[in-house]
This record gives sequence, structure tokens and C-alpha cells, in this order.
Amino acid sequence: MTLKEFYAQIDGNYEDTLHRLPSEALVHRFVLKYPADPSVAQLRDSVSAADWETAFRAAHTLKGVAQNLGFERLYQVSAVLTEAMRGNKPLEDRSLLDAVEQQDAAIRRVISELE
Repeated sequence: MTLKEFYAQIDGNYEDTLHRLPSEALVHRFVLKYPADPSVAQLRDSVSAADWETAFRAAHTLKGVAQNLGFERLYQVSAVLTEAMRGNKPLEDRSLLDAVEQQDAAIRRVISELE
């Protein structure tokens, strides 16, 4: 699978990502590094521990990573989650975290097929 096919499969924004990062090789390298990003695990762990400050930071970081990499669906759901926890508010709607985890898992699956 090519990088462009990868973005099509995840409904990502390939062209915008190429405008943010100077080369396809760099985009490819950062996409392959995404599975090592600790934000989702940190988010999950901090929500479980009711550590709302850390959960907010993790959600906010994930939102930025998703936006920079053009992972549109992940960006959208992480933006909603971030706003729900802004001001270190407790997460009242667990489905917001579930949506983030689902998008993260989908991206990880497709990354495993990337050349």
C-alpha cells in the first residue's frame, strides 16, 4: 500500500499533510512512528485513574498529532474529547474516549499494511 492509498483508506488528508511536512518521505516516516506515540495509552490510563489534568494533556497532544499527520477522523474525535475535558473536567461521556480508541485502532491496523 502506498502512502496515498493509506490516507484514502483512513479518510485522511494526504495533500494537506504534504503541505505541512516538506516531503512524502518525511510524512511516511512520521506515519510509521505513530504507533509508538504514547498519547492514547496515557489518555486511557489517566482516565482510568481519574487524573483529569494528564488526561486533558494527552487528549490535546493526540489532537495535535492527528491534525499534523492529517488523520482527520482521529483529529475530529480527539478534538471533541479535548473540549469535553478542557479545564481538567472529569470525562462524563465514556463514548468520547471509545471513539478515540476506535479511530486509533483503525489507523494502527492500516499502518501495519503500509509499505
